[in-house]
Amino acid sequence: MRLLLDTHCWLWWVAEPERLRKAVRKLIADRHNTILLSAASSWEIAIKYAMGKLPLPEPPEEFVPKRMVRDAMTALPVEHIHALHVASLPAHHRDPFDRLLVAQAQVERIPILTVDRQLERYDVEIVRGA
Repeated sequence: MRLLLDTHCWLWWVAEPERLRKAVRKLIADRHNTILLSAASSWEIAIKYAMGKLPLPEPPEEFVPKRMVRDAMTALPVEHIHALHVASLPAHHRDPFDRLLVAQAQVERIPILTVDRQLERYDVEIVRGA
């Protein structure tokens, strides 16, 4: 199974895995699954860290890659097709990071792991994180 993690679900996985459902933790931990973290999530993390809204034990340029390697996460780059697909999405959600994750999930035809109920309004497969 391929699964795209929403930013907050990835952060929970790294720092507070008990906040995720047990079945979801098993999905993420299963090395037969391809667990994806979007470059958009790294961008969001970097911005929030720089603004002082996201404390991390080390700078994001160290924190994110180390944990991706540790947990065998696969990077999902942001391609032009993903960014341009955002224009075709209905305005259900105003957060640009979440809109880009939805676009990636649609274009790549992969489910997205989230707890954000607003994403359920899009034509995308959702795996509930909590």
